[in-house]
Amino acid sequence: MNSLLQVDQLSRYFGPIRAVADLSFTVTRGEILGFLGPNGAGKSTTMKMMTGNLAPSAGQVKINGFDLLDQPRQAKAQIGYLPEQPPLYRELTVDEYLAYSARLNRIERGRLKAAVNTAKERCGLTGVGRRLIGNLSKGFQQRVGIAQAIIHMPELVILDEPTVGLDPIQIREIRSLIRELGQEHSVILSTHILPEVQAVCDRVQIIDKGELVYSDTIDGLDRRMQSSSLLLAMHNPPAEQELLAITGVTAVEPASSGYMRIHFDPQNNPAQQLVEASVAAGWALYELTPERMSLEQVFVDITCSEHVVEQQEVS
Repeated sequence: MNSLLQVDQLSRYFGPIRAVADLSFTVTRGEILGFLGPNGAGKSTTMKMMTGNLAPSAGQVKINGFDLLDQPRQAKAQIGYLPEQPPLYRELTVDEYLAYSARLNRIERGRLKAAVNTAKERCGLTGVGRRLIGNLSKGFQQRVGIAQAIIHMPELVILDEPTVGLDPIQIREIRSLIRELGQEHSVILSTHILPEVQAVCDRVQIIDKGELVYSDTIDGLDRRMQSSSLLLAMHNPPAEQELLAITGVTAVEPASSGYMRIHFDPQNNPAQQLVEASVAAGWALYELTPERMSLEQVFVDITCSEHVVEQQEVS
C-alpha cells in the first residue's frame, strides 16, 4: 500500500503534562481514517501537529514524502484542514471567502474562479455564493469550512469534529459529503461520536490519554462487536453446572426478569447444543437471543482495560 501520511513517534508535552505520547501510524491513499477518542484524549493536539499548527516535542510527520518540519511549504500544500472551530470570516460572502482561501493556497489567478466554483459544487454551496457567511446556518458554515479545506485539491483532508453542534439532518448531510470526499482524497476524521466512524470510515484508531490503544479496519471492529453471549429464557431452567457442561459455554450468569446469560467462546457457538439439550431434558426453552456488543461498549472496554493495565503497573 502507498502511504500518504506517516506519523512516527509523535509526542507533545505542555510543561510536565503529556498530551500525546509516541504516536505512530500511517494513512494510505484513498482511505478514510476515523480518529476516535474521548474528550481530552489528545485528538486535537495531534491534528494540530500533523498540520504544522503546533510543533511536536518529539517525532516526525511526513506527508506525501515531505517532512513537515524540514519541508513545511511542500508538506502543507498536500493538506486541507478544518479545525474544530472553522476559520471563517463571518462578514465575507461565501464567494469572497473561498477566493481569499484560494489565494492563500497559491492558486493561480487564471484558475481561481474555477477552483471556487468546483469547491462550492462539491460542498453543496452553489446557491449561497453571494450570502454572508454570518447569515448561514451552522451546517452551511461547516460546508464552507470544508470547501476552504479542499479548494486546492489536497492529497489529505483533515477534519476535526466536523459535525459538532449540528442537527441530525445536517449531520447526515456532512457525513455524506465526507464519504464523497473519500473518493478523491485521503481523509482523517477526528471525532468522539462513535456512530460517525461506523458511518463513513474504512479504518478506526482509538486514542486515549495521548496513546494509540486500538487500530483496525471497520470490518475488524464489527467482528469485535459480534456476539459472544446468548440470552436464554426457560420455563424449567437447569442447574448452572448443566449449562457449563455444554461445549463452548464459558460462564453463566442470571439476567433480568428470569433470563440467563450464557457466555461462550466465539469460535464455538453453543446455540444448537442448547436447543437440543433443552428438548432432551425438558427445559422448555422459549427464547434464545444472541447479544451484540455496542460500539460504545467496545470503546469503554478498550479504554478501561488500558486504565486497568496502567494502574497495575503503577501499583
